[in-house]
Amino acid sequence: MPNSEDKLPASDSRNKSQGEQEGRRALPADVESNGGNDSSSMPNLCKPSISCSSPPRLVSVTEVLETARNVSNMAIAHEVVINSNFQIQQQESPQNSLERRVKEIMHQAFWDSLQTQLNETPPQYSQAIRLLQEVKESLLSLLLPGHTRLRSQIGEVLDIELIQQQANHNALDIHRLAGFIIGMMGSLCAPIRDEEIKKLKDITETVSLFREIFRVLDLMKIDMVNFTIKTLKPHLQQQSIQYERSKFQEFLNKQPNALEHTTAWLKAATEGTSNSILQNHGNHPTVVSPAAVLNQGYMNLLKWNHDTNTYPETVLMDKSRLQELQQRLDQLTLVASVLLVTTNAAGAAICGLPGFVDKLKQVTCALLDELNCNTVGLGEALHALSDQVHKEVNRSLAEHGYTPLTNEQEAILKGQIRSIRHRNNVVRILIGERINSYVKGFLSLSSPQNCHHALPGGLAPIQAELKEIGSTFSRIVHHNRMVFGPYYSGILAKLLFTDGDTGVDSR
Repeated sequence: MPNSEDKLPASDSRNKSQGEQEGRRALPADVESNGGNDSSSMPNLCKPSISCSSPPRLVSVTEVLETARNVSNMAIAHEVVINSNFQIQQQESPQNSLERRVKEIMHQAFWDSLQTQLNETPPQYSQAIRLLQEVKESLLSLLLPGHTRLRSQIGEVLDIELIQQQANHNALDIHRLAGFIIGMMGSLCAPIRDEEIKKLKDITETVSLFREIFRVLDLMKIDMVNFTIKTLKPHLQQQSIQYERSKFQEFLNKQPNALEHTTAWLKAATEGTSNSILQNHGNHPTVVSPAAVLNQGYMNLLKWNHDTNTYPETVLMDKSRLQELQQRLDQLTLVASVLLVTTNAAGAAICGLPGFVDKLKQVTCALLDELNCNTVGLGEALHALSDQVHKEVNRSLAEHGYTPLTNEQEAILKGQIRSIRHRNNVVRILIGERINSYVKGFLSLSSPQNCHHALPGGLAPIQAELKEIGSTFSRIVHHNRMVFGPYYSGILAKLLFTDGDTGVDSR
């Protein structure tokens, strides 16, 4: 039977409690947190026999393929650990594509062949028996080690040798076996599949029944895979740090200059941190902390210019995630800027009305949703938004007995909203700095989910979104620091510890 490879998002299996007990083996937190700080276990930046300034060497095709495979495996492990919603997803061929059409034709030919055999007199069961063997193997694959009784039942009822003998004597009861299979599937499936199992019981035509049984079994296999991934995740989180680091080191051994862009990234962060300290402390002796430099480097990724700057090698696996956070922060900056300008123009009385700010936020988000923030598109969106905001403000003012905005007030409000399109807009800069400060605070929290650090003014309407972004960003940064901390230490030592420089703190 040509099993479908379609994969759908799945939920936890009913066997979750037993699997969690087997997979819940996390090391103490202090062991994990020290995993990248032991200098004795720090991997070298390159092989001792190779100078870090050596030119790239020629590599064989075999080495290239091996490196690609290692990077792919490292990326998969990283995705499982970082992505809290990681699941095996559905892979479908595009509608009306040749691949999908060929697949449908092949499947239909298979089921037509089964129907032809069963319509013969007497019926031929050779193909049906092969299907029963596949069903048996699928059911057994869904069992956990402790399911000895179920394993025994499946072996007794789906005894292929006995079924073959029954077929030879024209005594095979296909529907009785199908009923047992459906019952067993019902006891093993995740709750999300209960409705699918219920529908199977209403099918009376043999071929259609077997076709649906295999479809649901394929879904149950994906459920089990996702359940296993979720169960083992605590263990994977501990192992992935050393695994990712070792795979990256293997890559680095073949490409000694592979930290070039990471070095440039940290150098820019070092210069930015030093300049900031000088501005705050003048010519007084300053202390530049490696941790502060690294945090500044991570924050720079949320304002990254992808057209002119190359991404650091050590954060490439999180590039898409960080780009998404960057886009969301850009949009939230615009939303908060519009709300601040509008509430100032509308006055404190109207802004204190229940639901007014929420309604403005809803309108603003709807018009700025999925905006690429390019100059032309943003200008058009803010022009339309200013008209809509003016209507909403006047509507609320009229509903509560206030005087609508005058023509002069309307012009000022619309002009201020439309001017937000410029990156040097005062309000936009102010809101951006406050958002940056708030998100940066998450990097120093031991538990980002319980964030209680002060929220800067003007950000209250977007606090929930900022907390979500801050928690996600902190989780990415923490894992990245644990994996690549030894490499960062080596680079920062060269950038910060210069001869005769006593103003650097290595802690």
